[in-house]
Amino acid sequence: MWRNIASNALTFFVVALFLVGGIIAWGTTQYRAPGPLSQAICVTVAPGSNMGRVTEELEAQGAVTSGTIFRIGSDYAGRSSELKAGSYLIPEQAPMEEIVDIVTRGGQSTCGTEVVYRIGVNSASTQVRELDPATGRFAEVAEFDPATEEAPAEYTEVRQAADTRYRIALAEGVTSWQVVQALNALDVLDGEVSEIPAEGYLSPDSYEVVPGDDVAGVIAEMERRQAAILAAAWAEREEGLPYETPEEALIMASIVEKETGIAEERPQVASVFVNRLRQGMRLQTDPTVIYGVTNGQGVLGRGLRASELREATPYNTYVIEGLPPTPIANPGRLAIEATLHPAETDYIFFVADGTGGHAFATNLDDHNRNVAAWRAIEAEQAAVAAEDG
Repeated sequence: MWRNIASNALTFFVVALFLVGGIIAWGTTQYRAPGPLSQAICVTVAPGSNMGRVTEELEAQGAVTSGTIFRIGSDYAGRSSELKAGSYLIPEQAPMEEIVDIVTRGGQSTCGTEVVYRIGVNSASTQVRELDPATGRFAEVAEFDPATEEAPAEYTEVRQAADTRYRIALAEGVTSWQVVQALNALDVLDGEVSEIPAEGYLSPDSYEVVPGDDVAGVIAEMERRQAAILAAAWAEREEGLPYETPEEALIMASIVEKETGIAEERPQVASVFVNRLRQGMRLQTDPTVIYGVTNGQGVLGRGLRASELREATPYNTYVIEGLPPTPIANPGRLAIEATLHPAETDYIFFVADGTGGHAFATNLDDHNRNVAAWRAIEAEQAAVAAEDG
């Protein structure tokens, strides 16, 4: 009897240990994941304030997904007692880990007017925003495309002000060529970079800069952040994945990034490619072929030709086995983590479903039905567009 009791107790302990470990892993992921803010906010830390009060303000403004995780994370990092009084800009989608660093690092100017240089996959833009004191949120004053439009008077005015803040917002999935072209064109930065950084090794994130910062220095910070993210994710990766090096994982993460813009889908998309590699199937993914055509220098702007899908290039995963030789874009943290923690599925196919997401399948028959449904949606959309035109 005592042996049975001991065995049951041991089983209970092991299960409890796994549950606790799972909760800790989930909490860590939430703490480091992009936050819920759709636009930047200003948070004021009053003299003598504590992390509990700051957490309440962050929750009230929708900056954190969980006040409990935020407080535990700040306690675990030993930062709860390091609050610095002041007003702090919290960028959109700032992870809780970054927010803790912002409100404890100090040394930042009071929120007011900011200029955001957005570097996106399809275009770059410059946005001028001012803080609304009543809401603690920023309202857009002006926005323009520096490549095609003349800077408006509002931009010229804030560029001359001493207290204007400047940020570079780098979108997930941009290529290193796009980043260099955009940074070299910014009038707030000094210097130029002629050599394109290695693809995939720049972190899509928000970067605060000051006038006169060097382009090369900004790129070095982007590389530093991406290296840290990749190293941490690689150290915590699932066992048995078909990647021999962090670089191979980064290549896959860039493919996952380009295949879906829906965060919740990334682990599923990653599982498809993991299953294909394990089964010796070709990846057969269009974004790699497109990269082989454009070399990452802008968007293709048209559909792939049949000849391009047949051509034997290092990036044509319809022809080559395994991974392409380099990443095809700069993946964000979530794509990297999804690649190293893919969902456990039997999926080996997916296709667009008309909602912005994808329909997944474990066999060719189901996939063909999903493709037929997507073709019908495409035809309907084309008909509507023709009528509207």
